[in-house]
Amino acid sequence: MIAVIDSGSTKADWNFLSINAYPVSITTMGFNPYYHDETIILPKIKEAFDGKINPLELTKVFFYGAGCSDPLRNKIIEDALQKYFVNAEIKVDHDILACALATCRDQPGISCILGTGSNSCLFDGEKIIDNVPNLAYILGDEGSGGHLGKLLIQGYFYREFPNDIKNDFEQVYGNDRQVFLDNIYMKPNANVYLASFSRFLSNHKDHIYIQSLVSRAFTLFIERHVRKYKNHNNLPIHFIGSVAYHFGDILKMVLDERSLHLGTIIKKPIDNLVDYHIELEGWKKSKV
Repeated sequence: MIAVIDSGSTKADWNFLSINAYPVSITTMGFNPYYHDETIILPKIKEAFDGKINPLELTKVFFYGAGCSDPLRNKIIEDALQKYFVNAEIKVDHDILACALATCRDQPGISCILGTGSNSCLFDGEKIIDNVPNLAYILGDEGSGGHLGKLLIQGYFYREFPNDIKNDFEQVYGNDRQVFLDNIYMKPNANVYLASFSRFLSNHKDHIYIQSLVSRAFTLFIERHVRKYKNHNNLPIHFIGSVAYHFGDILKMVLDERSLHLGTIIKKPIDNLVDYHIELEGWKKSKV
């Protein structure tokens, strides 16, 4: 049995695959080595998998995760998984590789993540050949849920909201500045907290103020990331993630304004990743 995992900072999709059985799909919290270590990861996967999966049956685990960008960070995830899947070969890679494999397959393109965080890469059909650095939610993550949440909170406290949006915002979140600051500066997972405001944005995405805010965030992502890649004017630009999926119309508008070519938008890459690994194992999809 093998496992294929796509993990953002908020949620992780796990698929357990065997040649003689149907896939088992389980969702857990997301695991990011910048914020989570073995003390968090092990109890959470035991809670999610005990009674559903026999960890001793796993021979390979392919984990694609946010924050898994260098050997030191990857080892945090690898060590935690190895203690649970003791017989398995553990392979940890960046979620941007999962994004490229899921969207580009074997064709050149630019592949982007717009979820809780953001990232992008230039893919040549076989491997990633360029990656504008991701500076995470404090310094970067342009166009992400975290960035949108930051812009929304700023707009409220800087008194930029039109009255109807202001009233709706206060009904949902209140107006106590200290509550917002405590959640951002005093509590863990501030990036996930900021990204949670995407739901409010999605519920009001027909409002001109919200459209302008989202457009501004996407424009910054395109300018700082996508347009830095060689031949970006001629390549398809693909996206995965809930933010890209729910605001796809605004994303298309931002690209169209710059004569850039929108490729596919996929909310979750896990199904495409499963297909890729089934092919890698030499299995036929109909048997799983």
